[in-house]
Amino acid sequence: MTAKVIDGKAIAASIRERLAADVVAFRNVANRSPKLAAILVGDNPASHVYVRNKEQACSKVGIASDVHRLPDSTTQQELLELIARLNADETVSGILVQLPLPKAIDETTVLDAVSPIKDVDCFHPENVGRMAQGRPRFLPCTPRAVQVLLRESNVTVDGAHVVVLGRSEIVGKPVSLMLVQKGETANATVTICHSRTKNLAEITRTADILIAAIGQPRFVTAEMVRPGAVVIDVGINRVGDRLVGDVDWEPVSAIASAITPVPGGVGPMTIAMLLENTLTAAKLQSDA
Repeated sequence: MTAKVIDGKAIAASIRERLAADVVAFRNVANRSPKLAAILVGDNPASHVYVRNKEQACSKVGIASDVHRLPDSTTQQELLELIARLNADETVSGILVQLPLPKAIDETTVLDAVSPIKDVDCFHPENVGRMAQGRPRFLPCTPRAVQVLLRESNVTVDGAHVVVLGRSEIVGKPVSLMLVQKGETANATVTICHSRTKNLAEITRTADILIAAIGQPRFVTAEMVRPGAVVIDVGINRVGDRLVGDVDWEPVSAIASAITPVPGGVGPMTIAMLLENTLTAAKLQSDA
């Protein structure tokens, strides 16, 4: 068996094409463009690449963007003051705080300061609570990317056993909440595994859909995957001069029925979902 490769780049391109038309329609009605304000603190090379990619993606679909690049010496109070200004700025539809932040800054305090209606990453506790109750304002970008990839690849989630490797606030917890809900590309039976899970391989081998978001390169081996399972690799790790996922690609792709590559899988879709959330935020604020 050779797994079908789930092409996140192609699916994201299709979504961006639709979004570009939706942005034009919004601009014609609202007489303004959606706008994303990104905040980048410090000189983390990967963060600079991520923000630049998001900036370019905004431009391609007609979403305006501002990047606030701040030095590593920025204080928490200075950052909170900037967020307050962006919250009050009616031209700003969405606010993105690029993580990680310098160690001297408390990430929770900063993320909680973003207005819930501009929280396009869906990190604010109000938005997380709405998502948990099945009435989301926005859905978090990477978990939503996983869900849309499954939908667009015609993977049956309804009734499936999904095993999620990782319990982070960014991926593991929210994707589990989303897939267990009643609704489209959901209704799954979800098991969450993490660093304290006993007999991990026994559990992962029971998965119809295995989502790897554990942050360790090539952690998921073929012995951990049931033949015919769908494998979604959320991880992105630099090993030498290569980017690799949390899944050991070659042996796992030989037994899975479908798998996402790294790069080119979940990553491009995450950015597409950010653009979609920014347009949604602009529409919500326009109606207010």
